[in-house]
Amino acid sequence: MRQLSKYLPAFVLAAFGGLTIFMSGSVIFDLFGIRAKEGNFVPFIVWTNFFAGWAYWVAAYGFVKEKKWTFGVLISFLVILIAAFVGLKMHIEAGGIYEERTVKAMMFRMGVTTILAIVAFLTINKRANKDVGIESPFR
Repeated sequence: MRQLSKYLPAFVLAAFGGLTIFMSGSVIFDLFGIRAKEGNFVPFIVWTNFFAGWAYWVAAYGFVKEKKWTFGVLISFLVILIAAFVGLKMHIEAGGIYEERTVKAMMFRMGVTTILAIVAFLTINKRANKDVGIESPFR
């Protein structure tokens, strides 16, 4: 079970991160004609997603190596995603052009990041505290 809690989130993060880097990078650098297919994309959201992909790869490494900072990476990027989402809402309210799927994709990304941060906290941090003899106050 310990191996599953270590490698499954790492695999999800690595795959999600790779897809994110590929898609956002393709829009940023206009690769494979994806930019034209994306329609009315919002540049700061694309850049935020691009950096999120790299953060997911860092967090995947953290899961495999069971590093306590994995939770911090995911929570930090969740805060960045929330700030970008607030910016997106302001952009929309100001009459900026966007795609409805961008709003849904950001909500999905924030949800996935939240779930994986919780998994990191409950597995890596809990395990590290147990290894040094610290009992959880939530037991």
